[in-house]
Amino acid sequence: MVEICQSHLPIRPWENDRLSRLPGLQPVAPGEWLMQDDAYADQMAHRIALIQDKPDIVHKLCDTARPAADELLATVLEELATIQGFEVSEGAVTCPDGRVEQIDLDAPLLTCGKLVQEDLVVMQKQGDEHVLTAAILCFPASWSLDEKFMKPLIRIHEPVASYTPDIAKRVQRLFDGIQVGRPMWRANCLTYDDPELHQPRREGERRETSEHGPKWIRVERQGMRRLPVTNAVVFSIHTYVVRQSVGDS
Repeated sequence: MVEICQSHLPIRPWENDRLSRLPGLQPVAPGEWLMQDDAYADQMAHRIALIQDKPDIVHKLCDTARPAADELLATVLEELATIQGFEVSEGAVTCPDGRVEQIDLDAPLLTCGKLVQEDLVVMQKQGDEHVLTAAILCFPASWSLDEKFMKPLIRIHEPVASYTPDIAKRVQRLFDGIQVGRPMWRANCLTYDDPELHQPRREGERRETSEHGPKWIRVERQGMRRLPVTNAVVFSIHTYVVRQSVGDS
């Protein structure tokens, strides 16, 4: 278990009526699709270790999603070029923690995963639903990329009790309605017995909880952005973790 925590929660969804009601979408302000916080260096070190040690667990890419993955990398690099702390050159990126990461065009999602705190999931329309066709997912909150890969939205959320058929239809309509240049975001909140960011679990595998001992609050800032060329929707996840006492203060 690795304890990597932010000093505070910039998002407290339980205190915001617009965020607490499903699906709770809000427009992304310019320049706030990708976020950096005081846990950047530690989160990135953990991400890079996971990419090196568990590449088949944290990364999936189907052949048909390769154009979308290439477009996503180009979009991330374009965004980072405008963010203080990043220096983007033709072949490398200097990051806020001092690392210099090479831009590997043959591994677009793995490159993204070494640059930003966000996990990035590519959803592409197939028939009437969006399907998970690619992802770099280092910090899953009790789900498994391997199990959800190439599954549609409704199937991905099947174990979630609150994901009713009505909510499923609304979420699919929202994915359909995401417009180029108008990204949206929402947030959720979970309580864990430990602060580990990498929490993969299979469907039906219960997350153990106890009534005693310290607790950590885990908040996900989830963004949705449509790529203009491939028309894929990118689902981004920025994870914040704090001890419960910090989250309550």
